[in-house]
Amino acid sequence: GRGFAFRRKQKIERQYRRLLRKRRKVHSQQDDQFTDTYPEHLKHLYLAEEEMLKKQRHRAPVNAVLSEEKVNKAEDTCTFSYRSVVTEGKFKKKTSNQKAKEEYEKIKAERARKKEEAEKRKQQREEAQRFYKQKKMEAYKILSKKTKKGQPNLNLQVEFLLQKIQQNT
Repeated sequence: GRGFAFRRKQKIERQYRRLLRKRRKVHSQQDDQFTDTYPEHLKHLYLAEEEMLKKQRHRAPVNAVLSEEKVNKAEDTCTFSYRSVVTEGKFKKKTSNQKAKEEYEKIKAERARKKEEAEKRKQQREEAQRFYKQKKMEAYKILSKKTKKGQPNLNLQVEFLLQKIQQNT
């Protein structure tokens, strides 16, 4: 089982592993001076970034020369426009925060527009009601007039009906 011989065997194994680790550290320190080592789970990200930086270094001199030539041409012809500068540069992707802000602004503008329309409809409705009440009141005054003896004034009622018929035709 787990007697004296087993413990001795484990002790020797630990010493051997320690020795191997020390050798690896010595070798890795010498290697680290000249090369980059990345953690295994992030290695692909670092390598991709390295590639991108290499590509940018190669493109930079060419782009600088091209943009200087374009600026010189534009100055010579005096037709330099802001639009050409914008189209030369890459359009940057919007972050999620920028997208959310734009969405919020759209919703806010839509709400403001709907509110304004509702306010206009409300004013039109109130105006129509006021006009209707005014006409109704005039009609009531004409139709409710009485003679000195308290009888309804039929002459005014007939005139009112005549006006109403004339307006409809």
